[in-house]
Amino acid sequence: MSRKRALIAGLAAFAGAMLVAIHAQAAVPPTPTGWTLVWSDDFNGGAGSLPSSTNWQIDLGHSYPGGPANWGTGEIQNYTNSPSNLSLDGAGNLRITPLRDGAGNWTSARIETRRADFKAPAGGILRIEGRLQMPNITGSAALGYWPAFWALGSPYRGNYWNWPAIGEFDIMENVNGINSVWGVLHCGVNPGGPCNETTGIGASRACPGSTCQSAFHTYRFEWDRSISPNQLRWYVDGQQFHAVSQAQLDSTTWDSMTSHAGYFILLNVAMGGAFPNAIAGFATPTGATVPGRAMLVDYVAVWSRGGSTAPTSPPPTGGTRDAYSMIQAESFNAQNGVGVEACSEGGQNIGHLANGDWVRFDNVNFGSTRPVDFVARVASGAAGGVSGLVEVRIDSPTAPPIGSFAIANTGGWQTWRSVPGNVGAVTGTHTVYLTFSSGQPADFVNVNWFHFRR
Repeated sequence: MSRKRALIAGLAAFAGAMLVAIHAQAAVPPTPTGWTLVWSDDFNGGAGSLPSSTNWQIDLGHSYPGGPANWGTGEIQNYTNSPSNLSLDGAGNLRITPLRDGAGNWTSARIETRRADFKAPAGGILRIEGRLQMPNITGSAALGYWPAFWALGSPYRGNYWNWPAIGEFDIMENVNGINSVWGVLHCGVNPGGPCNETTGIGASRACPGSTCQSAFHTYRFEWDRSISPNQLRWYVDGQQFHAVSQAQLDSTTWDSMTSHAGYFILLNVAMGGAFPNAIAGFATPTGATVPGRAMLVDYVAVWSRGGSTAPTSPPPTGGTRDAYSMIQAESFNAQNGVGVEACSEGGQNIGHLANGDWVRFDNVNFGSTRPVDFVARVASGAAGGVSGLVEVRIDSPTAPPIGSFAIANTGGWQTWRSVPGNVGAVTGTHTVYLTFSSGQPADFVNVNWFHFRR
């Protein structure tokens, strides 16, 4: 090989390596001017690993426990937590891959954010965005594929029979490998009602430039409370293709889907079911359907703009909190010695926490299965030698702790870290106290949020 050819080959190899390195460090794009980042995941991590258990919970089987069969849609796959169905690719992407075994049984994956409080601030805008590539498969080989990026109202957790009143925002749906993105609102009653269920109020369009299946595209949903009437909007690659105005719906329907704590976000690839079957005109998948084509997710991010930054309201009297969803610390029902301040991660956190302080959260529902641990988002700028315990107590601030972890300086009062702690057996609905214990009188920790894990 000549020196010139060797040099060209070397430069090409270097450029390729740089592209791989850059892609392997994929990140959420910079926060747009005027917006505040609320939450995000860039899916960076080792190849074959599961997505962050702090950010996501994995749905399993053919339904929620006690919920509608086949996830209420007629889809046929079994959702698993196997890395063959669900894993990071080591290059900054999440892969959700439907597979079929020798007996014809399909498996796939579905995840949802632990946080269930994504909501437009009063007078402001919520923006949920993801960069995804649909499974790269078309024609008869794609029959039954149903990738989706969507959000469900938080009251659905633990109930599973209040759909569609609690609201559903389908940010990106696709079926059967068609070069089209569907954006859909589900609301009201089923069947029929103001959202024409089970179809919903939807619109679709082809992906700009390259097809939805052959390349990544950015899908965005905005909930705008800064204008009257309020508006919901859907975008692909920054181009709006669907909108629903508050004026299109009666006040009861609108309030039912917007007045609760907020939404959780889901990513999944279903196989078969009502939507792909309706578009195909027959049952899917078929014998021609080819397994193993993944949906790739580069990032998911939530931003907000404008509006009130008031603390999250406690649940109404008689309402419940889901122990396994993110509980914002500032949404306490009562407190002792606790302050509330602006948080660098958006919204507010509780602070000035020292020995003897506590916060109370009423009506926290653990369900019938005990948690294995809890996670709290904490920060500390405490002086050297100052530390303490973040503790969980049930039904009384003086009850023995069922779980705790120790915390000292994390690098600053707004330098946040997610810290786990084991917890003892607890089921049913209880009052939960976070209590703070230290051998020194000085402040030792701030808390942004916490939740339990099964």
